[in-house]
Amino acid sequence: MVVGILASLKAGAAYVPQDGRVTRPVALKHILATTRARLVLTQSDVPVALPSGQTSLDIDSFMDQCEDFAPVNVDVPPERGCYVLFTSGTTGMPNGVVVTHANVVNLLHSEPGDLGIRPGTVVGQILSIAFDMAAWEILGCLTHGGTLLIRGDDIEETARRVDVLVATPTILASLDPDRCERVRTVAVAGEPCPRPLADSWARTKTFYNGCGPTEVTIVNTMQAHRPDADLLTIGKPLSNNTVYVLDEVGRPCPIGEIGEMWAGGDCVSAGYLANPDLNAARYAPDPFLGGGRMMFRTRDLARWTPDGQLEHFGRTDDQVKIRGFRVELDSVSAVLEQVPGCTRAVTLKLDSRTLVAFVQPATVDPEAARRAVAETLPYYCTPEVVYPVPELPMTSRGKIDKRLLTDLARNKENAG
Repeated sequence: MVVGILASLKAGAAYVPQDGRVTRPVALKHILATTRARLVLTQSDVPVALPSGQTSLDIDSFMDQCEDFAPVNVDVPPERGCYVLFTSGTTGMPNGVVVTHANVVNLLHSEPGDLGIRPGTVVGQILSIAFDMAAWEILGCLTHGGTLLIRGDDIEETARRVDVLVATPTILASLDPDRCERVRTVAVAGEPCPRPLADSWARTKTFYNGCGPTEVTIVNTMQAHRPDADLLTIGKPLSNNTVYVLDEVGRPCPIGEIGEMWAGGDCVSAGYLANPDLNAARYAPDPFLGGGRMMFRTRDLARWTPDGQLEHFGRTDDQVKIRGFRVELDSVSAVLEQVPGCTRAVTLKLDSRTLVAFVQPATVDPEAARRAVAETLPYYCTPEVVYPVPELPMTSRGKIDKRLLTDLARNKENAG
């Protein structure tokens, strides 16, 4: 599929990466309708059920049949879309983020976003192509003349043979740094990184801890961590980027005060495809840079340290990370509420790998509810358990009491 990505870019098109083994037919239909994609590139070993009338091409079969390929040289403006990455949405359907060539180049061709990749550097390609960090692996490697090593089923076997490794903390935790002697540079993002994990890799490697949602081009902050550092931070804004830590009315917070992060500068993507309402909610004119620039509301909480780094404190909403993937809890609940008989649902994160859900009333079939999510959303969105209850508890403000339900779920887990 790397060939398909490069072919799309060479032709001047934006690519829309999806994992055919994970993307559900309902979501795929929505993605194709939103992007108005004229061609779907597939692989013969991963059959995909496409909507009627959709044109597809098996890349591997096509390449086997063709001996000569005409060269293509298309000039693409930097503001044109490089890729459209679909993230979880509150309606149960994913939202497409348009990331431009200028966005990508700003990360990949400045330090430390280039990760020191040069001709002869071997970079591991271990992440799903539907994850925006895979663009960091693939495009970051090839634009600098590196060698891309695409993994098979064994991630560690690949990791032991590369110089540069890009991963989520969950994936990195499954690897032994002592067995990855060749690795010299590691970059993690996608979810909070535990300090012990960072320390264990930083002892013998250059270790970068980064942060940034898809809408600000993979990562917009990075920090080279050392085991003797006082804090594990997400670092500083990368070149040509800015970060604003703002209070509830949009005023900059003093150093040391927690606020919400807004991202500005060249990292800010072109917005959500065909979704003006969501664009209005998450993007806004940048009052600090001006000049028609936009800034993006990340919904991450952070504070500035006295030496100008950012300390991360989680999110302001219910968008969470499960196994390194972004999951909008409301999107899971929206699917559950479409199950026959269900009048209300809430989805909770118990830990970095586990979701649970509560549905009302108690007559809802829990297995039918789990099956509905599994058939609609990627596998990592499916709750481990669905608990039917007569009525969901409420707080004094009339909202679902998620803290009470979380405690109930943990008690059930410990008892079971």
